[in-house]
Amino acid sequence: MNHYYTQNPDAPHDISTIIYTVEDLTLKLNTDSGVFSKRRVDFGSDLLIRSIPPVSGNILDIGCGYGVIGISLALLNPSSSVTMIDINERAVDLAMQNIRLNGVKNANVLVSDGFSNVSGKFDAIVSNPPIRTGKKVIYPIFENSINFLNPGGSIYLVIQKKQGASSAINFLNTVYGNCEVINKKAGYWIIKSTKE
Repeated sequence: MNHYYTQNPDAPHDISTIIYTVEDLTLKLNTDSGVFSKRRVDFGSDLLIRSIPPVSGNILDIGCGYGVIGISLALLNPSSSVTMIDINERAVDLAMQNIRLNGVKNANVLVSDGFSNVSGKFDAIVSNPPIRTGKKVIYPIFENSINFLNPGGSIYLVIQKKQGASSAINFLNTVYGNCEVINKKAGYWIIKSTKE
């Protein structure tokens, strides 16, 4: 059994198209088996998208899946440039389709295990991290994120309280020297740390 954080999921294809609305945007998104939350945009990603303040500059979406967070932020922040990454090649292929499907001009997507294929610096890093992979996988990403932010840039994460939001806050405090909860709803916390 593969998970959505596998490089090449072997689940049989089951392609469908979902509709997602945020502010005055209506997105059409192709999804497939072997990617996270394929039937609808999950609550955490939706809350994250709605909680991030306007960003001009460069945005990085880590673990982009089929692309809802990065594509939404690209369209909501037309002066920004969005890079989306995922280890899952099927997810990256879907995100590419969805960039085209929604006429997004200021986003691109690539396969990357963590930051392995990422270059440059960003003004915002966003992620609905794959918590079920465990701290061994996600904490190095949190720790390394500071090296990819411009001064004054922030990382925004959505983590469920019951899935370790408090310990993630403690860890981010050790990396960044700051961490705050900027929104919470139904047990989901939106967490922000800023590179001073």
